[in-house]
Amino acid sequence: MKRFHVHTFVADLQASIDFYSKLFAAAPTRVEADYAKWMLEDPRLNFAISTRGGAKLGVDHLGLQADSEEELTELRTRAAELQRLDEGETQCCYARSDKYWLTDPQGVAWEQFRTLNDIPTFAGERVPQAKACCVPAAGKAGACC
Repeated sequence: MKRFHVHTFVADLQASIDFYSKLFAAAPTRVEADYAKWMLEDPRLNFAISTRGGAKLGVDHLGLQADSEEELTELRTRAAELQRLDEGETQCCYARSDKYWLTDPQGVAWEQFRTLNDIPTFAGERVPQAKACCVPAAGKAGACC
C-alpha cells in the first residue's frame, strides 16, 4: 500500500517538531539536526520537515512512497506519458531510494519513490549543506541533493 508524502521547509526545527508532534499525537520516527520525519499509519503519511529550504519556507513537494518495487513500477507505468525526471537509485533525506519526479500543471513537484534503506547523512555528505532538499530544478537532471 502506498503512502502519501509531504515535505515542508521550516525556519525553526524544534518549534515545528513540537507543533507537529502535538498535531499528530506522535513523536517523529527520525530526528536529525536539520530534519525530522513522521511515518504515520492513520492517515498513512510520510511527513518530513527540514531547515534546508533557505528563504523558501512552506510545502516544497508532495509525493507517493511505494512499499515495494512492484508498486513503484505501477506508479511509473501510470506516469509513462508524463514528462518525468528519473533519478534511479539516489541518496536524499537520510535515505537511499529509487525515485523519479513529476511536475503538475501548476508547477508542484511530485516525488514518486521507494525507500531502500536509511543512511546516516542527508545526501551522502557528512556536513549538511544549506540547500534545498531533493527537488530538482524544473526538468533539470542532476539538480537534486
